Amino acid sequence: MCLAIPALVEQINADDSAVVNLGGVRKAISLALVEDIEAGDYVIVHAGYALQKLDLVEAGHTLQLFEAMSAAIDDNEDCAD
Repeated sequence: MCLAIPALVEQINADDSAVVNLGGVRKAISLALVEDIEAGDYVIVHAGYALQKLDLVEAGHTLQLFEAMSAAIDDNEDCAD
C-alpha cells in the first residue's frame, strides 16, 4: 500500500525539480510529471515525483485528517500504559 501526503513546494529549480516540505522534512523532487507548479503550491509526491497539484483547501483538509489520525494513535498508545 502506498500513502501520499500533500507536500508544500518551497523552491522551484531550473532543472524541472523542486524542494518540498513534508511535515517539516525538506526533500528534492522531480516536477517532470506535472505542469504549472509554483512555490506555495501543494503537490502529491510518490517515489520522488510530484504526481498532481492539489488546491489549498483539499491539501489543508487532507493534512487535518492526518493530524487527527496521528492524535488518535497517540491517545491509544497512552491508554495502553
